[in-house]
Amino acid sequence: MMRRLTLLVMFISLSVIGSLIKIPFTIGSIALDSAPAVVAAFLLGPTAAALIASVGHIVSALFGGFPLGPFHLLVACEMAALLYVVGLLIKRGCLIYSYICFFIGNAFIAPLPFIWIISPAFVLSIVPSLALATAVNLAIAIVVSKALQRVRGERHA
Repeated sequence: MMRRLTLLVMFISLSVIGSLIKIPFTIGSIALDSAPAVVAAFLLGPTAAALIASVGHIVSALFGGFPLGPFHLLVACEMAALLYVVGLLIKRGCLIYSYICFFIGNAFIAPLPFIWIISPAFVLSIVPSLALATAVNLAIAIVVSKALQRVRGERHA
């Protein structure tokens, strides 16, 4: 129990650190805050990954000056739902599908409500930076997860 709580706090902290590394495009809340949540989905499961993703986004928005105001709560809920699904896919051993789900969900599906909330032009303007940030977050998560799998395998061998 204590080990799990420690890992949860560590991944939230890594997400906060990632939220300080911004992708320099349209809005200031796009950052490297979701890679720790994807890695946590491997180690801690879908619920922890959802919590880490939502906290990471809120902190990233805070550091970015809350450019979308209270709509960041919507984005945090979207991130939580997305990482929960990604965690379920990982738990079932569908790694490739989890990566695809994360990329498509974060880069293209999550911004869709903003077509009606703000404008289609806004969504079109954030998709390139969101896709880039998602790809970088995913690449980091894949590399770290594979390294952790090797370490775990060596320890159990």
